[in-house]
Amino acid sequence: MKQKTIYFKTENSLINSIKKSEDIKILKKPTGLFKLFSKKNYADIYFHTGNLDEDSIEEIKNSKITIANSFSFMNLILKKTNIDHKKVKVIYPSVNMVYKEPKLLKKDFLERFSLPINTKLIFFTANNFKNSGIKEFLDIVSNLSFMDFSVIIAGSKQQLAALDFTLTKYQKLENKIIKIDVAKHNVDELYLISDIFLLPTHNKNIASSVIKAMFCECVVFTTMNNDAKEIIDVYATMEQPSDPSTPFKIDAILFDEKEMNSIKKQNREIAIEMSLDKNIEKFNDILLNI
Repeated sequence: MKQKTIYFKTENSLINSIKKSEDIKILKKPTGLFKLFSKKNYADIYFHTGNLDEDSIEEIKNSKITIANSFSFMNLILKKTNIDHKKVKVIYPSVNMVYKEPKLLKKDFLERFSLPINTKLIFFTANNFKNSGIKEFLDIVSNLSFMDFSVIIAGSKQQLAALDFTLTKYQKLENKIIKIDVAKHNVDELYLISDIFLLPTHNKNIASSVIKAMFCECVVFTTMNNDAKEIIDVYATMEQPSDPSTPFKIDAILFDEKEMNSIKKQNREIAIEMSLDKNIEKFNDILLNI
């Protein structure tokens, strides 16, 4: 097979894997004076992420195939560029982690923090707490009727320190919050032990953490404005970060063990299709048809 060129602005696990292939060549864009005098080259496949600016639109129009990470973004690309829909493909962000049996991990975690064996764990983690809805998260969990739960909040040391002042406003949660420094703990294990992953995010770009949580058999709640809405159940979709119905929905799941386990299983089945191996297969199919 003749080498195909790819171009990307942000690396991810899928790109890191496929660029090792002999069939793939990374297109490097000239900089400085070379940019002024060199002929413009465009990739066979362009992985689009981030803002849809003029440079991105130029890449999309001149590449043979553009890969978007959600159908919402694909539709935006088609609307802004008027290119043939066959030139845009969707590959969701990849899950690249080792799945471990959650029961033993959770048992160890509950013992470590002296929590009852029937405790349900509600998880929040993000690179940017504010934009990802930490205030809304705390508002929601503080309004739950279900009592046998604890909250895991994982972030950087700086984020957790900044959170301390906010937590003084949530006295009801004083004995329920467990703060985890991501530099000192395996975050993948936190996904595996959690029952519910709640992300009332303000961001639009698809949250890869949602896919990872589903892969780890969490019940997931996130917002309508985030592109992750494409892969979660309508019931678990929040109209807005401060959706007043969310505490009632979470309570209903927490009180119904059978329904919770059913949703966990469904979520994992969906997310397995976004594993790194599956996404490599999808990319190879695209490659063969160029």
